[in-house]
Amino acid sequence: MYSLNVPVPGAIERLAAELHPRLVGFDRIRERHTLVCKRFEADDPAPDRLFERARRALAGAPAVEARATGIDWFEAPVRGPGPVAYVAIESPGLHDLHRRLVAAFDPIPALEGDDYVPHVTLARGGSAERARDLATVEIEPIEWTVTELALHDARHGERVRTLSLPRRP
Repeated sequence: MYSLNVPVPGAIERLAAELHPRLVGFDRIRERHTLVCKRFEADDPAPDRLFERARRALAGAPAVEARATGIDWFEAPVRGPGPVAYVAIESPGLHDLHRRLVAAFDPIPALEGDDYVPHVTLARGGSAERARDLATVEIEPIEWTVTELALHDARHGERVRTLSLPRRP
């Protein structure tokens, strides 16, 4: 499976490291932090074709602002074990990019389209009480400009190609 991801800033990596002692009670702690803009479950595994379709769908799209606003959690995620603790991301521009991609590629039911929740997963599995407790942690907002998206190959755990989003004057 491939996804088009937003590279996360170092400040989010540092936040995850600071929260690590509070994550140890979860079943799995995420070591690589990603912010998915769109997942692709295409039958066609050719990343170059997938990238070109995504590039065309986002033609003319500018860089967008994003803001990490707090810690939240999904009690029963659409996929995989719950709960899922995550850094909540606010970004109208990211929602716009996601809508453009969903118009060009089928959305994954219950996960994308109107159900899309931009987030950076910290940990999953374990008790809801632990996730609820983690969500009470207050953080300083982290703001950044998203100037690129990366096509990621989940099977090999690597970045395949990068798509630039130009800054507007």
